[in-house]
Amino acid sequence: MMSQTTNKFSPEVRERAVRMVLEHEGEHPSRWSAAQSIAGKIGCSPHTLLDWVKKADRDSGRAPGIPSDVAAKLKALERENRELRQANEILRKASAYFAQAELDRRFKP
Repeated sequence: MMSQTTNKFSPEVRERAVRMVLEHEGEHPSRWSAAQSIAGKIGCSPHTLLDWVKKADRDSGRAPGIPSDVAAKLKALERENRELRQANEILRKASAYFAQAELDRRFKP
């Protein structure tokens, strides 16, 4: 299932905004206030910008958590695993059905 949101900001704009927050957070009482100040300049919400900063922190190893590329691989593998389990279940049921059909055919006169 695809997300219904659109990415209004290019990766370059996101990277620059994150870099600005990290560079200027010392000039503000908190990271939140730095995000508020910079978000207004680039036209996004402070919550969105703070999410970008948190993601960048995880991806760079500055904060605990699963990096985005690992999370994406894990999600893809989980989806593949789910699809393979469904396929195996279908094959198991088909095999049982055809085995029963073969037994029924052998014992009919």
